[in-house]
Amino acid sequence: MRHEVIVIGAGMVGTSVAWHLQKNNAEVLLIDKKLPGSETSYGNAGLIQREAIHTHPFPRQLTEMIRVLPNQGTDIRYRIPAILRYHQALLQYWKYSTPASVKKIEGEWQTLIEHCTSEHQTMISASGADELITRDGWLQLHRSEDTFKEAVALAIDARNQGVEHNVLTVAELKVMEPSANFDEFVGAIHWLNSWQVSNPSLLVKAYAKNFQEMGGIIKETGVQEIVQEDGGWKVITDTDTFYSDKLVIAAGPWSNDLIKPLGYDLPLFPMRGYHQHFKVNEKNTIHHSMFDMDKGFVMGPMQQGIRITTGAEMTTMNAPKNFGQLKTVLKLARKILPLEDAVESEAWAGSRPCMPDMKPVIGSANKHEKLWFAFGHSHQGFTLGPMTGRLVEEMIHEKPLLVNIEPFSADRFSK
Repeated sequence: MRHEVIVIGAGMVGTSVAWHLQKNNAEVLLIDKKLPGSETSYGNAGLIQREAIHTHPFPRQLTEMIRVLPNQGTDIRYRIPAILRYHQALLQYWKYSTPASVKKIEGEWQTLIEHCTSEHQTMISASGADELITRDGWLQLHRSEDTFKEAVALAIDARNQGVEHNVLTVAELKVMEPSANFDEFVGAIHWLNSWQVSNPSLLVKAYAKNFQEMGGIIKETGVQEIVQEDGGWKVITDTDTFYSDKLVIAAGPWSNDLIKPLGYDLPLFPMRGYHQHFKVNEKNTIHHSMFDMDKGFVMGPMQQGIRITTGAEMTTMNAPKNFGQLKTVLKLARKILPLEDAVESEAWAGSRPCMPDMKPVIGSANKHEKLWFAFGHSHQGFTLGPMTGRLVEEMIHEKPLLVNIEPFSADRFSK
C-alpha cells in the first residue's frame, strides 16, 4: 500500500507532525519501533513550557567550567567517550554560545515558544485530553540570593513576550506546598501560563489515537533502510516494506542514523536524562512541579507518583546506565520531600536530541526532494511538538508559514 506521507518517529514531535498532516487530508503512515510516546516523550518532566524563552548555552565563564569539570554536579555530568565522539558538535556548541550569538538564537527560538500552549490546546481539544492538563503553572526554586535576583530580572523582562509570573517568598511557598521543606531556599518564581501534564506518555498516546480516528495508520516496527525511488520513497522495516510520496524524519536522537546513508551528517548529539517515581502519601503530596534551579532537577506530581527528573548526562546512546547523578539528586530531593517507596525497581533513562546552536532542525532536506526533517529539539520536544507539526504540514502542503522557518533549516550547518 502506498501512502501520501510516511512519518518516522512517534514521539511528541513525530506524532504531532502525523496528526497535522492527517488533519489536513493527507494519508499518513506513522512508523516507530515502539508505540507512540514510549521513549523520550515518556521520560520528560511533563511541562509545556511557555516561559522557556531562553536557551541553555555552553558554559563560557571560567568559574562555571571549573564547577562542571569534577563531574559530580546534579545538573550536568559527562563521560569521556561521549566527549571524544561528539567533540566537533560540542566545539560548535561552544562557538554558538557567545553572548551575541545567543541573543540572535533566542530571538529565533522565541518565535516557536510563543505558540506552544495554543498549538497544544488545538490538539488537546481534538483528542479529549484535558484531564491530563493542569494550567496553574510550576515553581522555579532558588537557593542563592544572587541567582534569584537574576532570575527575577529575566522574568520581569519576559512579560514583554506574554510570559506571566509571580515572585514568591519562602513563606508563600510553604502555603502553596505545605508538604515540602523549603528551609534551604530563598524564594521562587511561579510561572503562571506554563502547563503541567500528569502523564506525558498518555498525552502523546491521546494525540496518536485521534490521529488514528482521522484515518491515520500506525505501525510498530523498526526501520532498516530508506530508499529514494522515482516519485517517492521506500521504507524497509523489520516486518514489511512501505511506500510513500513524501517522507518526514522525526526520530529524535535516532534521526541522524536514518539520514546518514542518504548523505546527511548533521551535528546532532544526545543528552541523557533519568527519572524515578515515588509513591504518594499524605506527607509528600505536592500540587505543582518544582524545579530546583541551582541543582538542576525537577520534582513533579504524576499519575505514576512523584517523578524526580535529573538534569543532563553527556553520554553515547548505547552506554550503560549510570545512576550516580540520580542518586545524588535523590539525596537532595529527600531533604525537600519525604520520598520512601520507589514505584519502579530501576529508574528510567532516555536521550534528548540536541543541536549545537540550541535550535531544532525543521524543514526540507537539501539533497532530496519530498524529504523533510523535524528533530533536535533538545529539552523542548514535548513543548514544541505541536508547533513543529503545524509548520511541517504547512511546508509540505505549501501553505503560508506561521513563522519564518529559515533559522531552523538543516542548510544552516552546511553554509
